[in-house]
Amino acid sequence: MKKNKRKKKKNIKISKELILSVLKEAGYPLFMREIIHLLHTPPEMRQIAKRLVKELVKKGEITLLKGNRYGLTKQMKLVTGTLVVHPDGFGFVQPKQAEQQDVFIPPRKLKGAVHGDLVTARIERDSPKGPEGSIIRIMERNLKEVVGIFHSGKNLGVVVPENERIHTEILIPNPRKYGHIDGQAVIARILHFSRTGSTAEGEIIKVLGDPDDITVQAQIVVNKYQLPHEFSKKAMAQAQEIPDRIRDQDLSGRRDLRNLPIVTIDGEDARDFDDAVHVKKTAKSFILTVAIADVSHYVTKDSPLDMDAVQRGTSVYFPDRVIPMLPEKLSNGICSLVPDEERLVVVAKIYFDHSGKVRKSVFFKAVIKSHQRFTYKTVQRLLDGQDEELLIKYKPFLKTLRYMEELALALMKRRKERGSIDFDLPEPEVILGLTGELESIVHRERSMAHRLIEEFMIAANEAVARFLNDRSIPTLYRIHEPPEKDKIEDVVEFLRSLGYNIKVPQKITPFWCQKVLGMVEGRPEEYVVNSMLLRTMNQAIYSPENKGHFGLASPTYLHFTSPIRRYPDLIVHRILKGNMRRVRKRPVYRNEELGGLGQKLSQEERTAMEAEREMLDRLKVRYMEEKIGEIFHGIISSVTSFGMFVELKEILISGLVRLVDMADDYYEFDNKRHILRGRRTGKIYKLGQEVTLRLISVNKARRHINFEIIQEET
Repeated sequence: MKKNKRKKKKNIKISKELILSVLKEAGYPLFMREIIHLLHTPPEMRQIAKRLVKELVKKGEITLLKGNRYGLTKQMKLVTGTLVVHPDGFGFVQPKQAEQQDVFIPPRKLKGAVHGDLVTARIERDSPKGPEGSIIRIMERNLKEVVGIFHSGKNLGVVVPENERIHTEILIPNPRKYGHIDGQAVIARILHFSRTGSTAEGEIIKVLGDPDDITVQAQIVVNKYQLPHEFSKKAMAQAQEIPDRIRDQDLSGRRDLRNLPIVTIDGEDARDFDDAVHVKKTAKSFILTVAIADVSHYVTKDSPLDMDAVQRGTSVYFPDRVIPMLPEKLSNGICSLVPDEERLVVVAKIYFDHSGKVRKSVFFKAVIKSHQRFTYKTVQRLLDGQDEELLIKYKPFLKTLRYMEELALALMKRRKERGSIDFDLPEPEVILGLTGELESIVHRERSMAHRLIEEFMIAANEAVARFLNDRSIPTLYRIHEPPEKDKIEDVVEFLRSLGYNIKVPQKITPFWCQKVLGMVEGRPEEYVVNSMLLRTMNQAIYSPENKGHFGLASPTYLHFTSPIRRYPDLIVHRILKGNMRRVRKRPVYRNEELGGLGQKLSQEERTAMEAEREMLDRLKVRYMEEKIGEIFHGIISSVTSFGMFVELKEILISGLVRLVDMADDYYEFDNKRHILRGRRTGKIYKLGQEVTLRLISVNKARRHINFEIIQEET
C-alpha cells in the first residue's frame, strides 16, 4: 500500500490550469494554504505550486488581494497590467490579458502609482470611451533609474525627470558631495518612493553634462528610452575573433561575382552599406542583381552577437550618431559592402520583362567586390547628364545607371497600377556644423536616385517573400493592415467640406487612397490631405502570418535588404539560406518562435522610432529658441479646440498657435469642418490655409513651439 501511495504522489501534476480551476470551483478568493490544500499538493511540490500561483499573478490572471487572498481577476472586475501615464497626469492600465481593454485612471485615483509600474486596477464604471477605474495595488515598481535635470539646494537636491510622463521628483540628500552640477543633466537611481508617488529618494549615479549640448541630449534620449547602447563582453569578444578579410573557406558554396560591376548607392554620410545593385538589359528583359551583406554568416543563431542584436532589434539613428545593432567591426567592417573589398553576400537575382513584370527570381550565396561607392547626389547628376566632368569620370557606369533608371520607372508604373500608395510628404534632414552644432533643419531630397534604390529593395523583398510563401516555409513577414473605417470617414468628411464629391468606400483599398491623393495633387490642400490620410494608416508590424502590405498594395512582403541594421532581415536571411536548394525537413524557425519575435521586434522598432522622433524634436526647440520674434510663413496642418498647429514652409518645423494668443476675437472650434471661426468677425482659419507667423515662445522641457498669427494670406 505504501508503495502505491508513493506512486500516486509522483503522478500528481500541478499546472496553472489546475490552479485556475480550483479558484473557479471555490467561488471566492483563497489563501495560499487553501489553494495548496485543494490541489492535494504533496510537501515536496508545494514550492512549485507557490511559484505557479505567483506567475499567474504576474500574468494578471490571478490578483493578490488585501489580507493575502488570491482571487480570479476576471470575476472581480480587476485588471492587472502596466500603467502608462499621460503628461497631463491621467493614466491607462494596459492589461496583460490581450482580450481586455485599457482602463482609464483619473489623476486622483493613481494612488501613488507612477509611469511603468505593474499595477492592479479595479474597474468602477464603463464610460462610452471605455472602462474607468482606480489603482488598488502596486505589484512591482519598474522605474529604477531616472534621467533628468539636477537642481541643487543647501541640504537637498532635486532631479526633475526629462520624461514628461514621470511626475515624481527625485530628492537627493547631501547634494554637495556631487560637486557643482546645478542645472546639469544626470542619471539618478531611485532608492525608495514616497507613499503618494509624487517624490522619491535617490542618488546620482552619473553626470551627463550641459543639457543644451547635442551629445548630452542624445544621452538623455538613450537613457529615457532605455536603448541598449553597450555591447556585452561576450559579444565584443566574438566580434574580435571575426577576421577583417574573407578567407578561402568562406567561399565554399558561393558564386564568384567579383568581376560583376556592382555598385552601392547611399547617402552622403552613410557608413554601413547593406546593399549593392547591378542592372543588365537584354533584348527581352532586365536582369536586376541585388546583393545583400551576408551578416548571418558571422552572426549565428543564439551566439553572443545574436543575443545582443535581438535585444536591440534595430539600429537607432540620431543626427549626430548611430546606436548600431551590431558592433562596428561588423557594421562598418567585414559586413559593409565598401568598394574594392571582397565581401560575402546573399543575392536575389530577378528577371523582368521590359514592362517591369517579374519573369523569375533566383537566390544564391556569392562573393562580390563593389566597383564603386556612389552617393544619391552623384547618381542624380549623372542621370541629369549636365555635368561633363562627372560624365567622363564615371563613363564605365553610365550604361548600367541608365538601365537602372529605365527599370525603376517601369517598376514605379506597375506599383502605381496595382494601387501602391506614395505619400509625397517632406522629411526633415538635420544639417550639423563642423563642430557638431545644429545649423538648419531642411527638407530631405528625394530624387530619382533615391527612388530607384527604393524600387530595387522593394522588388528584392517581394521576391524573397514570394519564394518562401509559395513553399509554405515559416518566415517573418512585414504586414500592414488596412486603416479603420472611422478614420477614413473623418478624411471623407473633411474632403466633402472642401467641396469634393466623395463617399466612404464599401471596402477600403489602396486604389481608393491613391485616388484621393490624385484628386488633391497640386492643390493648396495637398499637404494637409496627405498628412491626414497618412495618420489613418496602421503601423506596419512583423508577423509570421502573411496578411499583405496595404501601403505597398503587395500581397506578400517582408524585410530582407538591411540585415546590418534590422534583426527581422537577419531572421529572413537564415530562413532563405536554409531553404535555397530544397525545403528543409525542419524549419529554421518555428511559427510560435516567429510569433514572439515578431511582437518583440515590432515593439523595439516603435521604441526606436519614438526615440529618433524625440531627439529631432529636442533639436528643433533648441534651434528655434534663438529665433524668438522672427517672422515665418506656414500652413495650418491641424485645427483643435485649443488652437491650431502650423507647419513652417522655410524649415521643416511645426508649432502651435494657441487660442489664448489669438486676441483679436473669441474663436469657436467646428469639429466637423476642422475650422476655427471668430464669434465677432466671422474670420475663419481652416486646414491648408497659409498664414504668416511670429515665434513668441519655446518651452524646452515640454518641447513646445508657440507662434502668433500676424497676417492671413489668401
